[in-house]
Amino acid sequence: MQRLALLAALAACQNVHDEPGPVAPQPPAAPPAPAPPATRPTATVLRPMAGVMPVAGDFTRKNVTFTSGEKLAELRIHYVTLGTPRRDAAGQVKNAVLILHGTTGSGQQFAHEQFADALFRPGQALDLTRYYVILPDDLGHGDSSRPSDGLHARFPHYGYADMVEAEHALVVDGLKVDRLALVMGTSMGCMHAWMWAERWPSAMDAVMPLACLPVPIAGRNREWRKMVIDAIQSDPDWNHGEYTRQPRAALLDASHLMMLAGSAPIADQNQLPTRDAADKEVEDGEAKFLASHDANDVLYAVAASRDYDPSADLEKITAQVLFVNSGDDFINPPELAIAEREIKRVKHGRFVLVPASASTHGHGTHTWGVFWQDDLRALLASTAKR
Repeated sequence: MQRLALLAALAACQNVHDEPGPVAPQPPAAPPAPAPPATRPTATVLRPMAGVMPVAGDFTRKNVTFTSGEKLAELRIHYVTLGTPRRDAAGQVKNAVLILHGTTGSGQQFAHEQFADALFRPGQALDLTRYYVILPDDLGHGDSSRPSDGLHARFPHYGYADMVEAEHALVVDGLKVDRLALVMGTSMGCMHAWMWAERWPSAMDAVMPLACLPVPIAGRNREWRKMVIDAIQSDPDWNHGEYTRQPRAALLDASHLMMLAGSAPIADQNQLPTRDAADKEVEDGEAKFLASHDANDVLYAVAASRDYDPSADLEKITAQVLFVNSGDDFINPPELAIAEREIKRVKHGRFVLVPASASTHGHGTHTWGVFWQDDLRALLASTAKR
């Protein structure tokens, strides 16, 4: 009944927006003693991208203090790279591209053919014979440091500011890249791309945010996130984060809400034309989510958007910006007209709205290069001479 109530509330919402909210989930004043670890989803399996096997690595930082004041003795940021860095006479890398993933994802999400084959193959916009591509697993995600490593709800309550600082440290201190040809991100990574463009305006030639808005997260976008947070924290099996088995009801609620948020109405209606087909899609999605997610990791990842708000400093961005959203995005619906309004404040900004169709993929259109690869190619061509 809790799931039905949550979903009904979500369907009734009529406002939308982009991300951030209240205070991150805090451990109780007197937390229970640490429990034996629950089953943790297995580490990411490395897969070829456009026929090229990525090179994996880990960058570590010692004694890291988070914006919350909490500390971590060692922070590990996992990453993979593709291609070869090319340096100029001064030793500066000239062809680096940073691509940032979405909430609860990892750099391996870009191994799917709709992204990798459309962009990384010879002659494509991010041809790996020309570009050095960096794909991090963000803080709290993938094979980077995360609550399910063992600290559970005692893991520092990170926000987007902490995540972006870790990305920057990886690029500059870990990989010795001082300037990027492109910062590109999808969904959560889209929001991080806006933050990069404002915090380090001279550190990149171009920025490509896909599937977000450059304003605080509020309205329906905050509501579904709050529902995920509440679903996890109100499940008795969550036990303040010290569970011995994954809280199934909480993860089911999270999977339902995230599935709806990422849905594509036209494509779903065409591809799931019967009750049985739609039911099977839900059941398959539930099984996949339960097998691949940890409740604390999901909770932290969703709550991290609370400090996101690039709206005050859009005029500080000096890089070329190609901003892309899709017409069937539940999370960032075009009827808000926020993207069109805010892009006017970006000196060298351009906004592209991919029209909704039977071929688009809702919020997930951000990972289908076929819809925006020509715009990306034009962006890179415009910044090739610097």
